Amino acid sequence: QVQLVESGGGLVQTGGSLRLSCAASGNIFNINVMGWYRQAPGNQRELVARITSGDNIDYVESVKGRFTISRDNANRNTVYLQMNSLKPEDTAVYYCNLKFRFRAGDYWGQGTQVTVSS
Repeated sequence: QVQLVESGGGLVQTGGSLRLSCAASGNIFNINVMGWYRQAPGNQRELVARITSGDNIDYVESVKGRFTISRDNANRNTVYLQMNSLKPEDTAVYYCNLKFRFRAGDYWGQGTQVTVSS
């Protein structure tokens, strides 16, 4: 089994910052990619940022320069999403995602709410 435990969401004013964390545990050999997706009401789930096992990083255009994804130095199965200069349009439920190198399918965390007030 695979467990993804997220934390760090909350309510913040425009321009504020939050840091999300996601810790993976269980049968997690050969992780290929860990990342963050978000889903706002009425919208499809979208990729926000991802980091590969080789530390290649991608961001959706709308968060470039504001969000930073990183991996814990001591535990590479924990990733963070530092979110700065938050905007109301960043309001969504944020989900941690994991993909394996030799296993099909996506694994998801339970989601954490991020609300940015104007």
